[in-house]
Amino acid sequence: MASFGESSGPLLMSRSEVARYLDLDGCINAVEAAFRVHGAGQVPPPAVASVPASGGAFHVKAGLFGTEPEYFAAKLNANFMDNRRIGLPTIQGIIALCDGRTGRLLALMDSIEITAVRTGAATAVAAKYLARADARVATICGCGTQGRAQLRALARVCRLEEVHLFDTDPNAAEALAGELTGELGLTIRVVGEPGRAISASDICVTCTPARAAFLHPEMVSPGTFIAAVGADAEHKQELAPELFVGAMVVADVLAQSATMGDLHHALSAGVIQLSEVHSELGEIVAGRKPGRTGADQIIIFDSTGMAIQDAAAAALVYQRRCADEGEVFRFNFGS
Repeated sequence: MASFGESSGPLLMSRSEVARYLDLDGCINAVEAAFRVHGAGQVPPPAVASVPASGGAFHVKAGLFGTEPEYFAAKLNANFMDNRRIGLPTIQGIIALCDGRTGRLLALMDSIEITAVRTGAATAVAAKYLARADARVATICGCGTQGRAQLRALARVCRLEEVHLFDTDPNAAEALAGELTGELGLTIRVVGEPGRAISASDICVTCTPARAAFLHPEMVSPGTFIAAVGADAEHKQELAPELFVGAMVVADVLAQSATMGDLHHALSAGVIQLSEVHSELGEIVAGRKPGRTGADQIIIFDSTGMAIQDAAAAALVYQRRCADEGEVFRFNFGS
């Protein structure tokens, strides 16, 4: 393990060590703070870049977060869908965390755990503000690493009683049900097709690598909260464009959703205009825009992944790691 401090080099943190310091509740709090400062205009807009490669793509997301201290994080992730065939993770990469005031490199962290947990945390924050208070039934479409993170996070903020799981690989859904039924104390059922399950749900999360829409308006009941998580590149799609018609649409980062999220397919289809998007989630968290105002509203959260979430989660991990060695921080993530 590398040493740390003003006169030493950066921390080098493996996935297992990152996981040791990144609990879900702490990450949800940090991600909510990230959305709040973003929505209040207290940090610069995050940046994103994407480079296609043979068999996949590389994505770079960067942003500033925090006050006294301030942090900058840049995450380089590779996304290669066929990696499962050779025993490698689909998504892997690294996060560089720097002092936002001096530029000093503080840590290099494996990105897998932070990406998974902070993405689930973002859905939890969105559900806190946008799902109905009486939401009890959820459907998760996609039962890989992100499906686990999504369900665990939702269970922290919603009083779920019943969950439906769908995956094109039934074995993945069965494995997730077996793993989390006892852990979460929920009734969890595997379904062979998502339509009826979604229609009977108050919350639907899509976290798949789909390249064609599978969630259509006739599947969705009034009052449903939808977290569209899987479409984080322009060639991915989970939601039919028509689903956006008449729905309250909330983006994590509007500029990203308009070019790489499910929203961009709806814009391209001409069924919605950019001016019809209700807000970014941060504006709601910061109190600048209202959240849900009616029980029958269908609300879509287009989650493409915000760099400030990575910075907030990485800062939390870094501070906790350093606190183990006696360094003292104020843990000031904004108010």
